[in-house]
Amino acid sequence: MTIPDSVTLIGRSAFIGCYALTNATMGDGVTNIGDSAFAYGANLVRVTIGNRVVNIGDYVFESCPKLATVAIPDSVVSIGDNAFVSCTNLAAVTFGDGVASIGNGAFAGCSRLTSIVIPDSVTNLGSDAFDSCSSLTDVVIGNGVTGIGFGTFAADTNLVLLSLGTNLAFIGPAAFSGCTELTSISIPNSVTTVADRVFFSCSSLTNVTIGSGVTSIGGNTFWGCASLTGITVDTNNPAYSSLAGVLFNQTQTMLVQYPMNKAGSYTIPKSVTSIGYFAFEYCWRMTNVTIPYRVTNIEDDAFVDCSNLKGIFFAGDAPNLDGTAVFASDSRATVYYLPGTTNWNATFGGLPTALWNPRAQTGDGSFGVSNNQFGFNITGTSNIPIVVEACTNLINPTWISVESCKLADGSVHFGDAQWTNYPSRFYRIRSP
Repeated sequence: MTIPDSVTLIGRSAFIGCYALTNATMGDGVTNIGDSAFAYGANLVRVTIGNRVVNIGDYVFESCPKLATVAIPDSVVSIGDNAFVSCTNLAAVTFGDGVASIGNGAFAGCSRLTSIVIPDSVTNLGSDAFDSCSSLTDVVIGNGVTGIGFGTFAADTNLVLLSLGTNLAFIGPAAFSGCTELTSISIPNSVTTVADRVFFSCSSLTNVTIGSGVTSIGGNTFWGCASLTGITVDTNNPAYSSLAGVLFNQTQTMLVQYPMNKAGSYTIPKSVTSIGYFAFEYCWRMTNVTIPYRVTNIEDDAFVDCSNLKGIFFAGDAPNLDGTAVFASDSRATVYYLPGTTNWNATFGGLPTALWNPRAQTGDGSFGVSNNQFGFNITGTSNIPIVVEACTNLINPTWISVESCKLADGSVHFGDAQWTNYPSRFYRIRSP
């Protein structure tokens, strides 16, 4: 079927259920395609959308199981809700540069769709837009998108590569839940809110980088992320300051005093003020987490069943715990807090607490070269865990771990046998 140029509107349900229709070509006069216009076209294989079409309505190509490819011309501004829902043979979609809105459920259930590039022109990305696209492996979201809706990429079980735009501010509930092959994600600094269940049951997720703008992590965000081994922040962002330790050089001059260091894994950005319920439930590989000083509330079950969690390092005063099961079943964990912070008791959330206060000793005779090693004593609360790091350039530092240990009986001697290999070397102490 060829629709002539004289036609400007394809009306609602105009060709719904035309089972024998295999090809449809629209003339350049068509500007609007009405709701359900080609829905249930059981044998529709190919569609050519006219170059003047502005709006593709709701459910236009719903359940067209043989539709294989779609090219959206630059003239299209809006793709309606469920426009291509359940087009199970649709393997490729090309978006024109004029598209501003992709509606709710627009491509949900397109189980052969493998790759999506959303152009910078798109500002609205609807809920469930690519839900259950089980063959989708890589997604690039343009810089115009400011929010990702509810379940937009949920149950995309083969999604591996994901790039988020630089103007994204909001990631909606369950946006990537059930993306079981997703291994890593970098959340840009523009994002302020990570809603509930965003990465729920992403069982292969191992590394998450959270930008500096995030102020809220919702409930169940990382529930069931059993492979999660690292949550880090963008260390190049000047908004971050080190969270612990002492930095000094080999000439015995103390350079910088830090309250605690965030260089290790599981550091939540200091912009975060609240951690939601079940946020990290069942993160079995999590061993240490650093919680920034701005966090004032942690909801119930936030870290429940993190059975390998050993250290929870707080950079500020004791926050409010909204419930009694925040750390339920985390029997191996200890809560560490910093000197000068308040409202800490012998236990917190049912876990034992300890003051995390390592200090390098520069005046006790241990500081300096002995037995061909540059070293010093580190003292503090008995059995607190520490990591000593070193670098050779403070302007563009690359810190490497040189020793991890505990302060048995409140003291340990650190020695660096490699110190002669460098013209200068700087050290700092951080939490694991």
